[in-house]
Amino acid sequence: MDSSILYSLMAPPDLTDCRRILCIQPHPDDNEVGMGGTIAALAEKGCEVHYLTVTNGDLGSGDGLLSHAEIARVRSQELEAAGRSLGATVFHQLPHGDGTLEHIPALAAEIAEIIRTIQPDAVFCPDPWLPYEAHYDHIVTGRAAAQAFLSSGLPLYPRGTRTQPWQPKAIGFYLTAEPNTVIDVTRFFDRKFAAMALHSSQFSEDTLALYSLYFKKKGLELAEGKDFELGEGLKVLSPLHLHCFVDAGQV
Repeated sequence: MDSSILYSLMAPPDLTDCRRILCIQPHPDDNEVGMGGTIAALAEKGCEVHYLTVTNGDLGSGDGLLSHAEIARVRSQELEAAGRSLGATVFHQLPHGDGTLEHIPALAAEIAEIIRTIQPDAVFCPDPWLPYEAHYDHIVTGRAAAQAFLSSGLPLYPRGTRTQPWQPKAIGFYLTAEPNTVIDVTRFFDRKFAAMALHSSQFSEDTLALYSLYFKKKGLELAEGKDFELGEGLKVLSPLHLHCFVDAGQV
């Protein structure tokens, strides 16, 4: 066998030619935190950016006087404003409450229907295998998105579907400890944080300042040895990497 074929098997898919992407987030602010610079960079190149938010974020407030419905309404407004500021144009919402996610196969079926409907080149989600990740919404969303990505090309998945099969070429895990792809976000770093600041119910000025220092340090580390200043890291895999592939950690 030609060694170049084996080399390509061990290489992460290329994201540079994506024309449509689906950014899946457990809560209304995770896309900005995890990959805000990447979203802005791809949108500037003409990529059509869809957001899929799995929960309504109705636990995400320190104000005990607000009802769940009021919190959800505020966060929905913040979500769209932040996403549009980065270049997202289409917003999908699943009807789950914050902190309620537990059934991976059922959520995967919901996500797969959206993948098959909009037919993205790549999907993105938080890395569910991040060491010490304690928020179960992140774990369930990431695992469900991975299963949906792997299975959405099957004609009969999910059961009872009336949508056509669609197999994205890549899944990118953000908020990952094992990035294999670094996106140049030097020009978009400030836009990422401006978008995060639009989630004013979630981030105080002090928190944003702390995160800015942290992400700047990580961005410099990720860009070390490259021809740009600041990077955003993703673990990017193909469908072949996500099933019975023991070297996926090495890709």
